[in-house]
Amino acid sequence: MTSLDKPTEETTADAEARAVTEAALFEAFGGVRGMVETVLPGLLFVTIFTINKDLHWSAIAALVVSLGLVAVRLAMRDTVKHAFSGVFGVAFGVVFAMMTGNAKDFYLPGMLYTLGLSLAYLVTALAGVPLIGLILGPVFKENLSWRTRNPGRKKAYTKASWAWGVILFAKCAILFPLYWWADTTQLGWVLVILKIPPFLLAVYLTWMFLAKAPPPIDVFAEMEAEEKAEEERKAALAAEPGETPDGAGPAADGPAAGRHRREA
Repeated sequence: MTSLDKPTEETTADAEARAVTEAALFEAFGGVRGMVETVLPGLLFVTIFTINKDLHWSAIAALVVSLGLVAVRLAMRDTVKHAFSGVFGVAFGVVFAMMTGNAKDFYLPGMLYTLGLSLAYLVTALAGVPLIGLILGPVFKENLSWRTRNPGRKKAYTKASWAWGVILFAKCAILFPLYWWADTTQLGWVLVILKIPPFLLAVYLTWMFLAKAPPPIDVFAEMEAEEKAEEERKAALAAEPGETPDGAGPAADGPAAGRHRREA
């Protein structure tokens, strides 16, 4: 390898690592389609309410479109976790709004969830078990190996969890005062505007931290390699004359044992 080849190989490896990280994040957070499924019900609710001020029609329309998104996912045999999360969020919002008669309460469950999630990111980062690592560990096939075997990876997950926690908390700092002081239409449009940009910022920072971190340890590949090695060891022992498959030593009976006894 020449000195000119080495940077090229390192650049290629870095590019591959970044591509893998980007693909995993895209899968974990739903990509463009997941963002659309997150935004569309709330956008429909605030649009209809802005036009006719009818809580019931706005809530029903948001719930119907959420169920429709799940139906499309099911028809395409695609993962429904992002669409289902949207349905649950909309359903809770509809129940709250219908119970209180206040259209602003349609947004309250989602706001409380965002606040709880921001605190979870911050607390777990402070405790040394960053939530983003618990979420993305299975996606990268590393599970919890980053906690004890990959300190650089743990540091990146901790930074990402801090980023998510601070960004979501800042979002809550904007929304909760509006919940008390603004009307439903103002709160709704601000919520729609703040759906995507903070999310994209958090995902981008996560990608930056992980792209610079050591590669994940594929614990599934390790387990498969160990199982394969164990099977090969047993097969080799079984093939050796005078050995039992479990490696317990010379067999007690058989032609070989009889021959040894006669020779003795």
